[in-house]
Amino acid sequence: MREIVFDTETTGLDPRSGDRLVEIGCIEMINRVPSGAVYHCYFNPERDMPAEAEAVHGLSIAFLSDKPKFAEKAGEFLEFIQDSPLVAHNAGFDFGFMNNELEMCGLTPVNRDRMVDTVAIARRKHPGAKLSLDALCSRYGIDRSHRTKHGALLDAELLAQLYVELQGGRQIGLELAAEARMLSEQPVIGTSSSVTRTFRSPRPHSASEEELARHAEFMAGFSEPIWSR
Repeated sequence: MREIVFDTETTGLDPRSGDRLVEIGCIEMINRVPSGAVYHCYFNPERDMPAEAEAVHGLSIAFLSDKPKFAEKAGEFLEFIQDSPLVAHNAGFDFGFMNNELEMCGLTPVNRDRMVDTVAIARRKHPGAKLSLDALCSRYGIDRSHRTKHGALLDAELLAQLYVELQGGRQIGLELAAEARMLSEQPVIGTSSSVTRTFRSPRPHSASEEELARHAEFMAGFSEPIWSR
């Protein structure tokens, strides 16, 4: 299973008021284990940088002035994320800026069905607790001592670790990766030569309309079933 954990830095809080994306960092995860593939880019926002935003991420207009515009890198970015689920902390914020930039380029925005919000996951697991990335890293013992300011790639790296913990811990990811490796290396028996079997992710499946109708008909044949009492 391929997922992309990502984070953004911006000039402010609302793309509808003219705020722009200035940095994006993405981490590729395969079966909840970082593959080593990353995407990272700074962007020239073509506007000023409010002091409040610069204080958060440290990115000045002087630094960003020679960086590419988002439109110049949009194709490269879309090629990296492909059609994978996108994991972000307070994902609605990051999706809002990402899709605003894509729409400004005349490109189709990313469907929010692909959005995985770690804040929502953490809220279900820890109701009433602090849900900031810093607070959750502290809760799970994730080292963030090197994080002096926000940075898209650094925060994505921390979030990738947090995401694994929120899903049940690193051991689950390691087991899935080991299982995938064993399946991919298993030889096919009964052939004249050893053939490597390619591992394919399970396909989604569900009952057909006909099967559901037959099941309903079967269940209707019970007289006063115990589960109806």
